[in-house]
Amino acid sequence: MKKAFDTSDLGLLCFYLSVEVRQDATGIALRQAHYAKRILELGGMTGYNLAHISMEEKLKLSRESTAEEVDPPHYRWLIGSLYYLVRTRPDITFAVGYISWFMKRPMMEHLQAVNRIPRYVVGTLDYGLHYRRALDTVCFIGYCNSDLASDVDIARAQPG
Repeated sequence: MKKAFDTSDLGLLCFYLSVEVRQDATGIALRQAHYAKRILELGGMTGYNLAHISMEEKLKLSRESTAEEVDPPHYRWLIGSLYYLVRTRPDITFAVGYISWFMKRPMMEHLQAVNRIPRYVVGTLDYGLHYRRALDTVCFIGYCNSDLASDVDIARAQPG
């Protein structure tokens, strides 16, 4: 490549599209602590009490809510910002996906659920992905704990 094009070696990648990259003998670590802090500042969410989980257990929200409506552009901005953070934070993926179902007509209870995620992120800013260097084998492990039957808008009892 250097023979065909005028290039220069800038060393190891350390920051790219808001992703902090750290490379060492154990592998590669990716995180977005700086980006997460920026979301909190722009969203006016600094000073919140910490949350230990990203979403309340067994939270059931409805699109047919009668609660007070909230500002849709602000709600959508929060969701979009959190979706960008999901790239290095798989621990918030389900919560962000679930609250994104209500972007068409967000209500106060939906916004309260959204605001819990940054409260969780504040306490876990150093979380991210770490890809360990594999010496001889590669093993991917994934977990899924989704309960779409708990969606109060689409869940229907099936005739028996």
